[in-house]
Amino acid sequence: MLSSLKLKESMTKLSVNLNKVALLRNQRDVGYPGVVEHAKYVLEAGAHGLTVHPRPDERHVRKSDIPELAEFLASWPDKKIEFNIEGYPSEEFIKLCLDNKCDQVTLVPDAPSQKTSDHGWDVMNNQTLLKDAVSRLQAKGRRVSIFVDPDPKIIEAVKAIGADRIELYTAPYDTGEVDLETYARTAELAKAAKIGVNAGHDLHLDNLSRFIENVSICDEVSIGHAVIADALKMGWNATVQAYLTAIEYGQKRAKNNKAA
Repeated sequence: MLSSLKLKESMTKLSVNLNKVALLRNQRDVGYPGVVEHAKYVLEAGAHGLTVHPRPDERHVRKSDIPELAEFLASWPDKKIEFNIEGYPSEEFIKLCLDNKCDQVTLVPDAPSQKTSDHGWDVMNNQTLLKDAVSRLQAKGRRVSIFVDPDPKIIEAVKAIGADRIELYTAPYDTGEVDLETYARTAELAKAAKIGVNAGHDLHLDNLSRFIENVSICDEVSIGHAVIADALKMGWNATVQAYLTAIEYGQKRAKNNKAA
């Protein structure tokens, strides 16, 4: 069932990360659950995009999944659906993103053995690496986002490397280590510098609305682990609708706060 919530121009988009679907598939050699099959369910439920993070050890999404997903999205009737590929900017990763059609590439500082993303880039000390990757990807029409910690001081460095967007690492928000004011200020400075704002990691139904209420200028949230866990209980349609509703509620609260 397609989403009953119409996407507004100002609405934060929901991109569903499919890594945990692939992780479950990889536990057996039977080929299911299929990543493309569940991508279809996610989009039918109303999500605005798909995210994958193919790590070098292929413990979840594999390199072979990328062309299959790109081909699937090329035939999807809604051409506004976006495909986001995350990863460390190695030569192999950049080639994967250039060889397969995608809308956005999110550069993350993960080491090959890292369990999951747990910090943003030290942008100042990785300017050469990041600037080169950004330039090469943008030359082939890819929007490039940089995974960063919430810190207003990094925006100048992000602007210097030419990134199109930042993705705010939101686990410190979930744990209470970083306040929402810091996230909001970082996002505001990014927007002032004409840099888009995404967010992701440890966002879920209990904290998403409050985040959007305070960072309503967020262009996109990428959510995987919590969405997959909720889908096991509620099914894809109810889960995606719940996340879209949480986003919409947060934006309504933000609008009401400004009007008050």
